[in-house]
Amino acid sequence: MIKALLSRIWPQSLGAQLICTLLLAVLISQIFVVWIFHDERRIALIQVARDNLLMRSISVAKLLEDTPPGLHERVLEASSSRFSEFWLSETPVVSAPGRSRPEIRLQRFMSTSFTPARDVYIRLGDDRRPRAAERRTDNDRPQGNWKNRPGRILGRRVDLAVSIPMADGGYLNVATSYRPPPRAVLPLIIQMGFMGLAIFLIVFLAVRRLSRPLKDLAKAAEDLGRGAPLPPLAVTGPKEVRAVTQAFNDMQDRLTRFVRDRTRMLAAISHDLRTPITSLRLRAEFIEDDENREKIIQTLEEMAAMTEATLAFARDEAKREDGHPTDLAALLSELTADQQALGHDVTFAPSPALIVPCRPVALKRALRNLIENGVRYGQSVEIVLSETGGEVQIAISDRGPGIPEDQLDDVFEPFVRLDESRSEETGGIGMGLAIARSLIHAHGGRIVLENKAGGGLRATVLLPMGR
Repeated sequence: MIKALLSRIWPQSLGAQLICTLLLAVLISQIFVVWIFHDERRIALIQVARDNLLMRSISVAKLLEDTPPGLHERVLEASSSRFSEFWLSETPVVSAPGRSRPEIRLQRFMSTSFTPARDVYIRLGDDRRPRAAERRTDNDRPQGNWKNRPGRILGRRVDLAVSIPMADGGYLNVATSYRPPPRAVLPLIIQMGFMGLAIFLIVFLAVRRLSRPLKDLAKAAEDLGRGAPLPPLAVTGPKEVRAVTQAFNDMQDRLTRFVRDRTRMLAAISHDLRTPITSLRLRAEFIEDDENREKIIQTLEEMAAMTEATLAFARDEAKREDGHPTDLAALLSELTADQQALGHDVTFAPSPALIVPCRPVALKRALRNLIENGVRYGQSVEIVLSETGGEVQIAISDRGPGIPEDQLDDVFEPFVRLDESRSEETGGIGMGLAIARSLIHAHGGRIVLENKAGGGLRATVLLPMGR
């Protein structure tokens, strides 16, 4: 289920996959970085604020001892701020020394800052961020006297409370609720957006340089499978792509020369056989034994038909018919009408137009061979045209005896006939299916034979829709 969903969501092209992979990697890395280091800045600011407040507390305590009592209120007012409060009271706001290591360390620092040393008590608050609806009460604050507190930070969390004994027996109390604002998410999103855009542009340009030769190579391979003449591909792109392109050009050249040489050789042999076959037929006419004469003439005529079929196939290959978009529904309708005009029981199910790039004369010959093969052995033929999975499917079914399962592939071999006793009139010469398969393969398609459950044979031709 999950795999199927990912296959639908995940892009199929090389460029889109690379871009998505890199962007996903950047996003995951940024999430981990933010998760690991998101609190470093806040903690550093809190530590700096505490150190500054402690130094201010020492300075204010010394200043109060050196100024007349009448100025104490003004000094405390000037020292207090929005996030910190200074006030004098007879009892300390922190009545017991802190027990945590940071509190002990800060208490020692504060005690040694006075001469002589004083027992300064410090209590650190909770560093966790308060909830929006959270309100602290007096019971939540560090233990001590909070009644005479000025009230500037009333309702806020106390992060640090300090009680410094004064020379007159009173206490200088300090409380702070300083917390830096939470880190804004918008700058991080903007930063990631610019990074993603830069990655997209760089990868897009790189993949475009890589994928363009691959697209040309894929199209050339498809056209080569259709038998279309192709010029050599331009060798461009990275080193690996250039190597693949050059290998394809070499393969195309070798295949073209191989097929051309084999076709020429086949045509030459067939052409050269015509003369001795004709000479033998003329000599056979002078045989006095009627039975032997008829059998020899029949054999020679069959050999002549094989030769002519081979020459016709070679001529079709040599012509190299140009391909163009063709309506298969119209082509099959024309073939059906031709067979019906000959008195054959051939039907074609109505179908909408399906335009496919092909060589219409060659494809028509291949389909005619399949239809005539069904008429010869199955008497009745049904043709169905459909489209499935980006392919055109042509099903040609007959009502004949079918073919043994172990011989379904053998019938495509040239000059193979399942019934060796058949004559040319009853069984042909064994070239029809071979030519049909060769022409269909030249269009980048394939042909499959299968026996129907209710009897008969079905020949299915699958052709790519093309571009």
